[in-house]
Amino acid sequence: MDIRSYIRKTSGKLLAVIACASMLYACDGLIYDGEGDCSVNYRVKFRYDYNMKFADAFAHEVNVVTLYLLNADGRVVWQRTEQGEALAADGYAMTVDVEPGEYDLLAWCGTTDKGSFSIPETTVGKGLTCTLDRQHDTGNKAFVTEDLDRLFHGWLPKQTFGKTEGTYTYTVPLVKNTNNVRVVLQHLSGEAVDKDKFVFSITDTNGSMDWDNKLLPDELVTFYAWHTDAGEAGMDTQPASRAAFSAAIAELTVPRLVKGQETRLAVTNKETGKTVFSIPLIDYALLVKGFYNRAMGDQEYLDRQDLYDLVFFLDEGDRWLDTYIYINSWKVVLHNSEL
Repeated sequence: MDIRSYIRKTSGKLLAVIACASMLYACDGLIYDGEGDCSVNYRVKFRYDYNMKFADAFAHEVNVVTLYLLNADGRVVWQRTEQGEALAADGYAMTVDVEPGEYDLLAWCGTTDKGSFSIPETTVGKGLTCTLDRQHDTGNKAFVTEDLDRLFHGWLPKQTFGKTEGTYTYTVPLVKNTNNVRVVLQHLSGEAVDKDKFVFSITDTNGSMDWDNKLLPDELVTFYAWHTDAGEAGMDTQPASRAAFSAAIAELTVPRLVKGQETRLAVTNKETGKTVFSIPLIDYALLVKGFYNRAMGDQEYLDRQDLYDLVFFLDEGDRWLDTYIYINSWKVVLHNSEL
């Protein structure tokens, strides 16, 4: 055999062996596909499609997110807050820098413009509770008069952060914890309704949420309307004739609605001090879960639905005609006014 040919063949095999050995050494004894730089990257995305549209609205609804990683002992080993326009960018994901292992992912997010909720600084995962800020009157009764920041909770347990080369992406599902309630008062006679004549309120004990989003024991909080308005709508009754209907509108915002809670919506006449009506809001909200949502559990419906429009009709004495009510455009005929 030609000695030069033998040297070329031997050299080629030797170089291949050296290259393989280098890769094994650089990547901790493992051979990887990909770019070959042996880097490990962790990314966390957030998804809010737990709504009635079943569509991801994270980019539209959330502009502040705080993510916590908990180890097997329930300790916070990593956390980060990101906010602003970056969250609305297509494909947004938070970069996470931790050692490989198994972690639980917990997130509190939403908006912080009004400072409606507070979360303590703690390294104990079960201490990551969320509490509504509220005021107290001279009788020490808690109340809120302002609109609330949007609030979301996310939980993704037992996720393995691998140590082999590549990019790992985890998606945290979110549940919305705030609800907007719009109340409309309308006279059947068509006469004007004075919005300043009434007090609109919701009472509940839902101002404190645990790390797992369950409600904690709390004092009774009264949520007053943060916006009231008056409007008028016309309806053609016959050719060349048009009737006008006046209405008073109030908007209130409350934290998470949980089935079994004594959540009451009330309207009071300021002039007389009498209650126009007081209803169990959750029971009424569930009346219109509807045919298409019949397979959905009651709590799932309450968590997915975040907007409630309720229309009440008053007689000439500003009393509620409790035979029917419109909820989210559905007419509900009430056979039991004691509901």
